[in-house]
Amino acid sequence: MKLRIIASALAISVALAGAAGLSTGPAQAATLSGGFDVGPGGFQGNFNPLAATAGFTWLSVYFEPLVAYDEKLQKVVGVLADSYEVSADQLTYTFKLADAKWHDGKPLTSKDAKFTMGLAMDARSGSVLAARLKAIASVEAPDEHTLVVKLSAPSASTLDTMTKVMMLPEHALAAIPVDQLAKNSWWSTAPIGTGPFKFTKYVTDQYVELAANIDYRGGKPALERVINRYFANPAAAIAALRAGEIQFTYVDSNDVSTFKGDEAFKVIEGDSYVVNYLGFNHESPIWKDVRVRQAVMYAINRDAIIQSLYAGAAKPANCAYVVDQLIPQGIDTYGYDPEKAKKLLEEAGWADINGDKPITLLTYYTTPLATNVLAAVQAMLAQVGINVVPRAVDTPTYNSIVLNPKPDVAQFQMVYAGLQNGPDAGSINVGLNEKQIPPAGPNVVRARMPELNSALDAALAEPDASKRDARYQDVCKVMNANLPWATMWVANRYGVVSSKLKDFIWTPAPGGGPYAAHPEKWSIGE
Repeated sequence: MKLRIIASALAISVALAGAAGLSTGPAQAATLSGGFDVGPGGFQGNFNPLAATAGFTWLSVYFEPLVAYDEKLQKVVGVLADSYEVSADQLTYTFKLADAKWHDGKPLTSKDAKFTMGLAMDARSGSVLAARLKAIASVEAPDEHTLVVKLSAPSASTLDTMTKVMMLPEHALAAIPVDQLAKNSWWSTAPIGTGPFKFTKYVTDQYVELAANIDYRGGKPALERVINRYFANPAAAIAALRAGEIQFTYVDSNDVSTFKGDEAFKVIEGDSYVVNYLGFNHESPIWKDVRVRQAVMYAINRDAIIQSLYAGAAKPANCAYVVDQLIPQGIDTYGYDPEKAKKLLEEAGWADINGDKPITLLTYYTTPLATNVLAAVQAMLAQVGINVVPRAVDTPTYNSIVLNPKPDVAQFQMVYAGLQNGPDAGSINVGLNEKQIPPAGPNVVRARMPELNSALDAALAEPDASKRDARYQDVCKVMNANLPWATMWVANRYGVVSSKLKDFIWTPAPGGGPYAAHPEKWSIGE
C-alpha cells in the first residue's frame, strides 16, 4: 500500500485540517491527533482485531478485551470483566462481565463474549489467535454476565492471550459467514465496540476518526475526538509532530536526542518486550548444520550495532529472553568473532552448501533504523562469506509469504523479525514450537526441534508459578545451544508526546498492547 504523506497543514484542506486535529479554532481544542500506527506496535490499515499482530494501541480506543495488562505491564486487570478467577487446578477461568453497552446502544452480554471467543479460536475467521487458544476445551455462558473458559490442560499463557481478544458484537457479525469475515467491509466502515470512543470515519490511507462515546460506562470522555493519522515512515510523523499537526507519535531510538531538553515535548521510554532475531528457515537445506547457524551469531558485532545504531538503547539477547531470572548460568554469549565464524563455515563445508549464492533476508521492518541495521548485518555476514540480500515488505505481504502452508523457500531463506518475549514468557511458544508451524500457528521458521518443543511444553504446563522461571531457563538453554534463531537484541522503544497532553498513557507494549490506557481521561491543555 502506498500511503499519502501529509506533512504540512498548508497542503491539506480546512476540512482535513479539522479532522487531523490541527488548530483551526476553539472547536478543535478537544481533538487529539496522533501517529498511533507508526513504527513497531503499529499496523496501518488494519481494522480487524482478530487479524491484528500489532496496532492494539489504537484498536483498544474503541474495542475492548475482557482483561488487559495494567499500564506498567506487570499484572492483568479487568476491562470488560469486572472481575475474573482462575481455579486452583488452572483449568477454569471465570469472568464476570461489567454492565456495558455497544456503541449502537445494545447491551454487552456473555453471549457476545462466547461468540467472540468462537471467532478467535477459529482460524477461518482470519484470527491470528487461534493457535494460541488451542488449550481451550469449551466456552460457556451460564448467565448474561458470566463467561466460563475451560482448558484441556493448564496453559500459563492463556490469560496473556485473552488480553488480545477484543470483544465483538454478535448481533452485528453473526450473519456474516466465518470464512468471509476477515475481508468484510464492516471493519473499516461501521465497526461497533464498547470503548470510550466510537468509529465515525475512515479516509483511505489518510486518517481514521473516532468520536467520544458519551454513554461510556467509565464516564463521558474528556476529548471530543481522537484521530489516527497515517504516515509512510517515522520521519513524516515527526515532522507533523513538530508542526503541531499531531500530538503523539512513535519514534526510533536515534531520533530521541532531538526531543530531549525541548519543553514542548515529553519522551516516553520503555522495554519493547520484543526480541529481534534472524530466523533461519529450517526447510532450507543451507541451515541444517548448527555450525552454520553458530557462524551467523559469531559474525555479527551486536554490541557495535547497539551502540552505533540504537544509541545504546538495547540489550544483546542470547536466547529469547534478557530478563535476569530467565537467563541460566553458563550459556554461550556468542561474542563477536569473525575468524571463528569462518572456521565454523569451513568445517561445515559452506562452500559446497551454498558458497556466495545470495540468500533472501525477508523483513517487515521498513524504518530507516531497520534499514541501517540490516545493512550492517549484511556487511558483517559478507565478511565471513555469507551473502544475504535484505528484502523489506509491508506486514500483510510478509505474512502472506511466511504464513503460507507451502511457502517458496527462495522467497525467505531467512527473516529479520521480532517476537514478544514478555510480559508473559510463554509468548514465544507460538514462534518456536513445532505444533505451531503454519497453518497451525506462526512458527514461520519451521523449527522442528524435539528438545525445544519439550522445554516449551513443560514451561507452559507448569502449574507452580515459583517453578516457572526455571522452566523458561530450560527453554533458553535449548535455544542458545540449538539456535532455531540467531537472537540479536531486545531494544527499548520510544514515544514522543506534546507537553499539552494531560493524563495521556502510552506504553511501548509488544504489539501496541492492549493495556489500561484509559483514553476517556486523555485531554489537551493550553
